[in-house]
Amino acid sequence: MNIIVTGGAGFIGSNFIFHMLKKYPEYRIICLDKLTYAGSLSTLEPVMDKPNFRFAKADICDREAVNELFEDEHPDIVVNFAAESHVDRSIEDPGVFLQTNIIGTATLMDVCRKYGIKRYHQVSTDEVYGDLPLDRPDLFFTEETPIHTSSPYSSSKAGADLLVMAYHRTYGLPVTISRCSNNYGPYHFPEKLIPLMIANALADKPLPVYGEGLNVRDWLYVEDHCKAIDLIIHKGRVGEVYNIGGHNEMRNIDIVKLICKELGKPESLITHVTDRKGHDMRYAIDPTKIHNELGWLPETKFADGIKKTIKWYLENQKWWKDIINGEYQNYYDKMYGNR
Repeated sequence: MNIIVTGGAGFIGSNFIFHMLKKYPEYRIICLDKLTYAGSLSTLEPVMDKPNFRFAKADICDREAVNELFEDEHPDIVVNFAAESHVDRSIEDPGVFLQTNIIGTATLMDVCRKYGIKRYHQVSTDEVYGDLPLDRPDLFFTEETPIHTSSPYSSSKAGADLLVMAYHRTYGLPVTISRCSNNYGPYHFPEKLIPLMIANALADKPLPVYGEGLNVRDWLYVEDHCKAIDLIIHKGRVGEVYNIGGHNEMRNIDIVKLICKELGKPESLITHVTDRKGHDMRYAIDPTKIHNELGWLPETKFADGIKKTIKWYLENQKWWKDIINGEYQNYYDKMYGNR
């Protein structure tokens, strides 16, 4: 089995590659990644020398490069993690999100059609559903929840999802889509909430929290997400959407306080900054469908997963310090410096 994993030098993609190489040593895994600011070859260092792994630097929007890779590898499955994914950046520069997330997805599917792929899997997000009110804890996103986006990021992901389903209906492309809740774990780029708070707390820097920090997210340990995608690409029904949720709802402010406690840092480091434009209040996924059809359930409780994550960041400080010392620092100063 040959599997192309796009965006495999990023957070979830790299964890998926590690999972697949460990579970299926007979598979060949090919990582296609543009290596934007959020992708790092150092992340893939543990597997770069494996004989059944190949790294190819390319943009999923580059039709010629994608064609060449397919011609070389003749993949059976494509799993598309490649995406611009940070809401704040999408508010600053929507265009790059439309290009990568929509045009890039279309390019991949065109080449998949040409080479007769057995399965194209689109990794999406629960953000395509919009948000839920804080005073209705009984409400959850299901696969039938209408798309109702809030940001250029979520709109670009929703557009890609619609395109994937259109390619299935029009061309018969064998597709599946997964929509997951917020992931956390090793190799998470330090612009996102949990790794940013860990890194700042360790440096005794301010911990910037949007508004009052009352926004609720459903947190999923990245390894559990990878296991779900593994099940979907092998056993999921073609043409279906599967929601992947952690049943771990937490307020942002409570996560930040928990990180302070775990690291022995004072809550006085917490700094409330001007809220994000159009900030969604609550995300919560109902994963009943994937549980009933494929037997998947999240295995990692948040209390355990956050400890494992903090431990990883403590033991791998060179990885994230190298990132923070680069281009990201300019972006961080721009986003939080005057708020």
